[in-house]
This record gives sequence, structure tokens and C-alpha cells, in this order.
Amino acid sequence: MEPLNAITDVRGIQVGQAQDEEALTGCTVIICRKGAVAGVDVRGGAPGTRETDLLNPVNLVEKVHAVVLAGGSAFGLEAASGVMRYLEEQKIGFNTGVAKVPIVPAAILFDLNLGRADVRPDSAMGYRAAASASSDAPAEGNAGVGMGASVGKMFGPGLGMKAGVGTASMNIGGGVIVGALVAVNAWGDVIDPQTNQIIAGLRSGKVGPLRVGKKDDFADTLSMMKSVPGRGILGLAARSNTVIGVVATNAKLTKAQATKVAQMAQDGIARTIRPAHTMLDGDVIFALSTGARKADVSSVGAFAAEVMAEAILRAVRTAKPAGELPGLNHS
Repeated sequence: MEPLNAITDVRGIQVGQAQDEEALTGCTVIICRKGAVAGVDVRGGAPGTRETDLLNPVNLVEKVHAVVLAGGSAFGLEAASGVMRYLEEQKIGFNTGVAKVPIVPAAILFDLNLGRADVRPDSAMGYRAAASASSDAPAEGNAGVGMGASVGKMFGPGLGMKAGVGTASMNIGGGVIVGALVAVNAWGDVIDPQTNQIIAGLRSGKVGPLRVGKKDDFADTLSMMKSVPGRGILGLAARSNTVIGVVATNAKLTKAQATKVAQMAQDGIARTIRPAHTMLDGDVIFALSTGARKADVSSVGAFAAEVMAEAILRAVRTAKPAGELPGLNHS
């Protein structure tokens, strides 16, 4: 089978998405019908999550059956209930003896300031996303959880840019595949690590009576953090940001090893987003292991960071203008 350069290149992984294009919000579901050993790393200062404690290596349950990434801030966690309902109908879940309980961790991002704040991913949307899941390459940019994603929001969303959801994969040898899917809703700017240039982020413009940045250029969030207007707004900046994603592999991992891979995959965020992991971001990365291929965990983690970085770049390069924000994709 020809590689798709998507997380679905990992056998056993399916992706489904649902969205409200008018409200600019949605959810993305990563399903592993046979279960996947899972770990998580929560690094941002303002996360919104569900069932992450269960993934601690000292806790009982070994496998999850889906991961939900949703917009809608904390309201969006409701989408996981719809995914559970779909999986229960498919008789997929942890066997408790009296019922099969689907294990569905979730993470959300804040997109209420783009589109409509009163429409959020709910149980019905989560169900639709799960029911649509397939092994095809998922849509990128303005799709699923990426519908309301944006970047470069130091001075609020007005000078930011549209971002979205992206995916990538890599064969790291020996038949081992590592893939990533990520929704990019960062406070900072997105950097191409090959050129060290900003490709999407805080644009120059007026903030009250002041102009920030040079005309027709990026203002550069790090530079602005040292400026007088930047220092004055840091404590007031909106907590409306987050990068949430999943890395998956067909390598055989324990829960502790999956957690390490999730930690190492966060390096992909640090390479492409500046600044990353701030108190204003809720960055969360899950790691899934679906297979039995032998691989060194350090190698899997190293390439997880590489595919995460590529997926982040694709998330902004495939994003179309929306919500009065410019995007890089004009096709």
C-alpha cells in the first residue's frame, strides 16, 4: 500500500472528523478498534483533558480505544461521550464483566473567540466523527478540531492567522511506522525549522494607538515580549491557546515507554512553535502503540518529534482563511 504521509499509515489507526463550518468548531477522533497501549504528556500551563490520569503507567487499564481532540474549550469534552456511545454499539471497550467500557481520553482547545461561542462539539458531533472514521488520509487544515484553530494571538485573535489540523508519518526502518496528527492553536508563532523563519503567527498592525512590527511583516512574538506594549499585555493575554495531538506507532511499547514517546514528541512543538509550552497554552500529546514490531523506544521518540514537527507545519500550510483571519492555503 502506498504511504499516505498520515497517522493512518500506522496499521490499526483510523481517523474520523466532524465540524460546524459556520460556527468554526469541530472534533477529530483517532480510533484503535483493537485497543492501543497509551501514554500522555501534558506540558502547557492551561490544559483541558479527560481520562489522562488513567494513562499513568502505575494505573490499571493498559489500552485505550480512541482519543478525542475537540474545540469548544471545556464544553468540547462532551464529544468524548458520543465516541463512547459509538464504540459501545460496536462492542468495543474494556471488559468489566458486566459491560464493555470504551476508554476514551480527550483534550480540548479554545476556539470560542472564532466563529460562534455558543456552538461547541457535543456528544452528537463526537458520534458523527467516530462513525466516519476510516484508514484514509484525514482532511487537513480547516477540518475537525482544526476548524477554529489559530496562531499568533499575543494581542488577541485580530492580528493572528488561521491554523488547523495536520498529519504526517515516517517509516523509521524495520517496518516501524511513526505517525502524528496535531491541532495547532498556539499563542506563539509557527517557525519552519529548516529556515528558522516565521511562516504563520502574529502579524504587524495596530494595538490601540501603537503599531507593532513592520508593515506587511510578522511582528515576531518573542520580540514583542521584550517590547513595552508586549510586557504590558502579558498578564492580560487571553488563555485561548493550545497544541493538542497524537503520535502513533506500530512498535511494541509499554505504558511507560508510550509516555516517554509522548514526552519526546513534545520536542516537535518546541522546534516549530515559538514560544512553546507557555502558561497560556494547554499543550497535550498522546502516544499510541498498536503493534508488536520491535524498536528502540528512544528511536521511536526521536522520530515522533520529527513527524510532530512536520504535522504542525502542514496544519498551518493547509489552513484556509476563515473568521476574518488570513491563512496560507488559497487553493
